[in-house]
Amino acid sequence: MAQQNQRPISNRSISLLNRNGLLLLLLLALFVILGVFLPLTGSSLFLSPDTTSSSLSPSSSLSVSDWSDYSLAQAVKFVAKNETVIVCAVSYPFLPFLNNWLISISRQNHQEKVLVIAEDYATLYKVNEKWPGHAVLIPPALDPQAAHKFGSQGFFNLTSRRPQHLLNILELGYNVMYNDVDMVWLQDPFQYLQGSHDAYFMDDMIAIKPLNHSHGLPPRSRSGVTYVCSCMIFLRSTDGAKLLMKTWVEEIQAQPWNNTQAKKPHDQPAFNRALHKTANQVDVYLLPQSAFPSGGLYFKNETWVNETKGKHVIVHNNYIIGYERKMKRFQDFNLWLVDDHALESPLGILKIYQEQNTTTEGKNQTKTVRKQRKNRGKKH
Repeated sequence: MAQQNQRPISNRSISLLNRNGLLLLLLLALFVILGVFLPLTGSSLFLSPDTTSSSLSPSSSLSVSDWSDYSLAQAVKFVAKNETVIVCAVSYPFLPFLNNWLISISRQNHQEKVLVIAEDYATLYKVNEKWPGHAVLIPPALDPQAAHKFGSQGFFNLTSRRPQHLLNILELGYNVMYNDVDMVWLQDPFQYLQGSHDAYFMDDMIAIKPLNHSHGLPPRSRSGVTYVCSCMIFLRSTDGAKLLMKTWVEEIQAQPWNNTQAKKPHDQPAFNRALHKTANQVDVYLLPQSAFPSGGLYFKNETWVNETKGKHVIVHNNYIIGYERKMKRFQDFNLWLVDDHALESPLGILKIYQEQNTTTEGKNQTKTVRKQRKNRGKKH
């Protein structure tokens, strides 16, 4: 019986080989042809998403080196919703503030239209590792440790690139909102972008305005300047907005860095000069102070805060210098969301303190966070 059973099996194997041998050879030849010729034709079957056309979506499977070729056009097309994007520019030390800002935006359901303009490769790779496609680097990359020190040349180099980034996005045909990441959203700001103005911005003054104040460009002060904040701007993709950004770029280029000057150059005075130079050509809108207060007003005038309670939309943590001091102020006002609500951010929990503590500030930051957590535990 055993011998009788073996013969059919042997015969069947030979028969299958005869029948399918040619088919297998044909399949192998087809794979060889595909492997050789399709990559040469640029087929998306063999190229990673960031090296193909911008119609393809980024993938979390991309390697570190792939993201360096990810273009602004691809990134904006990927994140835009209703032809609008929200952007920020961030260097690596400020990733905790980025995460804090993102939590507040997620609570208003606008996080998917956020694009992080990474100013260094560490930020580019970290954000895209956690949130593929939502960070792009526009060369050249900056020194991540120097770029976050207010008043330094590194900080000026970072902020001075802002109008060109915004202009590039406008020229791609998208509306764009810019925020600094030392901001927190308390409500949805888009409900305040009324009408069809070219540019919307907030005042940086601490002087209290009436609730029905003018929404036009503020008049110059006695010293001949205005104090419009360049840290929260919304621009429609119009000729007027593009002209404003081009003029801002020109104003910055007219004041190159000079460390010997008593007053070092800054992007905000250049923005104010651009506003006045284009005043008759650009339709601008000053957002209500009660909704978009400066840090000098919100954090220092408790009476005003109580009188305008429920009206605040975006809080800006300015009028204070120093990484740790900004963090401490947010903590004191229950606006530091990262410690207890990190999972509400698209980036989740970022383990970056250990990576930062090779610097003195990184070590001090870690100690501050640990102390705050310890004290919070004692209170409970």
